Amino acid sequence: MALDEVKRRFVEEVKLRAYDDKYIDRGEEREILQIAIQQGVGVDAARGALVQVCDSQGYVLESQVIKGLKETLETFAENDGVVSEKEFNDTVTICKKKTQGKRTEPQCKKMVVELIEEANYKTKQGMFNHWYDKIKKEVGV
Repeated sequence: MALDEVKRRFVEEVKLRAYDDKYIDRGEEREILQIAIQQGVGVDAARGALVQVCDSQGYVLESQVIKGLKETLETFAENDGVVSEKEFNDTVTICKKKTQGKRTEPQCKKMVVELIEEANYKTKQGMFNHWYDKIKKEVGV
């Protein structure tokens, strides 16, 4: 199947999955990529086409959001080895902006907490201000 045909098929698959919220989560992305692989398209080419389709249709691709958030957290952690409360809040704000309001603040907080935990970043907490522990409890992580 030619790449143009794959893109057309992607447009249809993306529209089917993102019709209501214009947001492609990781599960939906996996389904779409599996369709392309079944059609004989390589993973990298399929992912590239999916990114192009989402950009042209104005859909949010969760994996792209996560990639950007990881880069942001990495930058914050590089400076002093920890993620501060302000840096956490800034990352949540970036998440809300990149998801174009398709994810609520608690969902963005959970996403950021999961990324911090996955990368094993340390958080800067005060003696009496355990903000990160409170947020983890709040979002159920």
